[in-house]
Amino acid sequence: MRLQTVLHAVFPPECLSCSALVGEDFALCGACWSETPFILSTICDICGAPLPGQADPDERLACDDCRAMPRPWNRGRAVMVYAGTARRLILGLKHGDRAEVARAAGPWLARAAQDLLQPETVLVPIPLHRGRLMRRRFNQSALLAQAMARATGADVAVDALLRVRATPSLDGLGREERRAALDRAIAPHPGNGRQLEGRPVLLIDDVMTSGATFAAASEAARRAGADNVSVIALARVCRDA
Repeated sequence: MRLQTVLHAVFPPECLSCSALVGEDFALCGACWSETPFILSTICDICGAPLPGQADPDERLACDDCRAMPRPWNRGRAVMVYAGTARRLILGLKHGDRAEVARAAGPWLARAAQDLLQPETVLVPIPLHRGRLMRRRFNQSALLAQAMARATGADVAVDALLRVRATPSLDGLGREERRAALDRAIAPHPGNGRQLEGRPVLLIDDVMTSGATFAAASEAARRAGADNVSVIALARVCRDA
């Protein structure tokens, strides 16, 4: 008998959200899956936010925010809207030591980013400042990048970028305040940043709000010589969510 079968007999897999029994590890039950706001509709091709209506699958659309404020990255995706079950899962990952959420999210991220991945793409998580990393003990974005790498076979460069100065909490700050707080806060690693030279880069974070963090990381990746930069977030904050 396989070890996994024995383990499931003793410890049956539970839903990531509600702890109901499920058929496999790192899964949502049917009810929680249906309540999770996955982004499956028309999207902004730049930030991944859902857009109303239907569009030609080959048409690249941009939301009002991305039209009004050019982004320093090429394209973007998000897996779900930051609300309801999605919000609970991400808060569990970020503050509840629930690394299993990242394991589940790897295939979700892979599906959402399938048209962004190129043969030489390197996955790069948004870095944490060393002080916050010591307090939290892990970088949730790095866990997501590693899980996505397992699902896609893509290279991952966990330490290609550095958060060179601590930044205050961005909660409650407006777009310009976020941008000012993050100005030059992220930089290429003096040695490991060379991993990005001449390669397409996909930046990964748990949540995108204004895009200020992705903007700072995109500029750092370009300074490291990235060929082009795309972004993906596990969840996207939307105004009407």
